Amino acid sequence: MGKSLAANALMFLIIGLLAFGAVLGWGKGQFSAPGPLAEAACFEVPSGSNFRKVSEGLAELGAIDTPWIFRIGVRNSGKSADLKAGTFLIREGASMQEITDDLTRAGASTCGTEIVLRVGIVRSDVQLRELDPATERMVLRASYVLGEEELPSEYNRMRQDPTTEFRVTMAEGTTVWQVAESLRQAEFLSGEIGELPAEGMLAPDSYGVVAGADRAELIARMVARQEERLAAAWALRATDLPVETPEELLILASIIEKETGVAAERGVIAGVFVNRLRRGMRLQTDPTVIYGLTLGKEILGRGLRVSELRGETPYNTYVIPALPPTPIANPGIASIEAAANPEPTEYIFFVADGTGGHAFAVTLEEHNANVAKWRALEN
Repeated sequence: MGKSLAANALMFLIIGLLAFGAVLGWGKGQFSAPGPLAEAACFEVPSGSNFRKVSEGLAELGAIDTPWIFRIGVRNSGKSADLKAGTFLIREGASMQEITDDLTRAGASTCGTEIVLRVGIVRSDVQLRELDPATERMVLRASYVLGEEELPSEYNRMRQDPTTEFRVTMAEGTTVWQVAESLRQAEFLSGEIGELPAEGMLAPDSYGVVAGADRAELIARMVARQEERLAAAWALRATDLPVETPEELLILASIIEKETGVAAERGVIAGVFVNRLRRGMRLQTDPTVIYGLTLGKEILGRGLRVSELRGETPYNTYVIPALPPTPIANPGIASIEAAANPEPTEYIFFVADGTGGHAFAVTLEEHNANVAKWRALEN
């Protein structure tokens, strides 16, 4: 009798272990199998949440079918204490294993909103962007012109969302004054800027910031990046440049920046200016005249008058036979590199060609013909 009971107990134990193993294997398969989510979606994990609440939220979203398997899988993977707060992109058909990896990965949010201050030459605006889960791209939800339009209703919602990211982007060719004024008007920044850096010493780029970031510290980051770019270009410059200091290189780069927005032309225009400097010719470039009138604090908004082209200012390169005393804008890295290593060319002249680019010439006769064509297009 005792032997029979022992045999039965052993048999039930074996059956139980086999059943447990089968359930465990099934559970592991379910944890790593493609999930039921039909379309990619954003999923928010509030600060202080736990995996029980998360599993219930994922079930409501339609990302998982069995919350208890999800919780067991998380525990068995050793990630129960690694949950991150944020807004995460859950992709179509993501498995519970993939979802766990996403919600516990260092770096937090992969899905959410972004507020971007774009500092431009003509105007500055703020864009409110949100990730479209279907395309996994940030899409524009609203925008407003800085200092001219009211904050859109979406702004307060995004501003208060702890997962919203903030960014400041600066266009090539802006002036230090323009950048500083835009930063002063940005509501999500704080602090005073103080004394402005020298013209040209802010690196056009994209800068990630946090809400309440200090304006002066951001300016310092921009200066440090421009110093790095200038130092690198100066170290690799051509040996026969007609500029003697990194500061003069930056001045030349700023003029190149303002003369063309066509990437393929920068090296050629740099070559034209270098040819003129070597021959002791005046640069005769309109952007320097404009800077002499505005000092980078406004957009001229009209053509230059003959009296202005002949007026004597330290920046009028129709009058002075050299570089102006300072840069006339913040040049981007491409213009700095073009100034440091201009394209070898015999061109001495250039004029707009009506397509956004320029027509180049070696002789004055060729140049006058190009000017006549341009004036005909203008008329």
